[in-house]
Amino acid sequence: MQTYRAIQLSKRPDGKPIGPHMFTPVDLSIPVPAEGQILVKQSHMSLDPAMLGWMNPDTESYIPPVELGSVMRSFGYGEVVASEHPNFAVGDKVTGMFGWAEYALVGAQGLNKLPASVNPEMALSIFALPGLTAVQGLYSIGQPKAGETLIVTGAAGSVGSMVGQLAKADGLRVVGVAGSDEKCQWLVNELGFDAAINYKADNLAEQLAAATPNGIDVFFENTGGPIQTQIFERMNAHGRIAVCGLIADYTKATPTPGPSWINVIKKRLHIEGFTMPDHLHKAPQLLEKLTPYVMQGKIKYRAHVLEGLDSAMTGLNLFFTGGNQGKLIVKL
Repeated sequence: MQTYRAIQLSKRPDGKPIGPHMFTPVDLSIPVPAEGQILVKQSHMSLDPAMLGWMNPDTESYIPPVELGSVMRSFGYGEVVASEHPNFAVGDKVTGMFGWAEYALVGAQGLNKLPASVNPEMALSIFALPGLTAVQGLYSIGQPKAGETLIVTGAAGSVGSMVGQLAKADGLRVVGVAGSDEKCQWLVNELGFDAAINYKADNLAEQLAAATPNGIDVFFENTGGPIQTQIFERMNAHGRIAVCGLIADYTKATPTPGPSWINVIKKRLHIEGFTMPDHLHKAPQLLEKLTPYVMQGKIKYRAHVLEGLDSAMTGLNLFFTGGNQGKLIVKL
């Protein structure tokens, strides 16, 4: 009997760093596809901030929590090794929700076939959840217009960096917020942002005013934290705020209070939270919007690759420390 390695969630977050004490590695039998099923051998696995929410027992969230004793949920890239579905053949390169496992038995829904020319890092950094999330939030909620000013937090991350590059390609002034001087330099010197702010600096208000002399029209929020209120205060009338993530609050027992609603009224702001499970059915249209930017060389990325399945158990902590340098990926 052939087996494969997987990692199950065994404990909920307890305020300590994410680590092996929360997971149980197991050996499982490699399954055989039934009619309509596809067996995928996963080679690369995406680590995303949303996983921190999936581990919690919140049943009122946008997606059910990962059940204790089940394989940890994640998005990944792999190759079809057996198929009983007419649309997928052995050798096809695919992305989908495969979990923390070397093999995954899946159906066709949510499985995306990719050209062989798209390597795993590009697939997970651009054409998977980061790209879909960036396009959905920026264009459906942000509605950017040339000449406007956009600010994005978590700007050096996989979603934030793409949001900024798309907005820059569309003729906006783009300001990024990141957690180190190195990341800020990368945003400006490599990705072409107009300005970048290190949120750990002491003079945030001064930096923000200098970077956004005409105020802010679009705010793409990924992190929360003290700079959120200051950004909110600089929003222009009829500004749009896309709330994608709040990693600064994910492990807090009591979330940080948000800005006053007075400016929502005074400035007639549009604020909308979103999550991609509501929009995955639109993936073909979102990719159709994104692909021309990629083909024209307007989207750059960098990946931070961890080696081995077990590295996922501690790798998620990099989101809290800001230690990830680009899209966080586990190479199996």
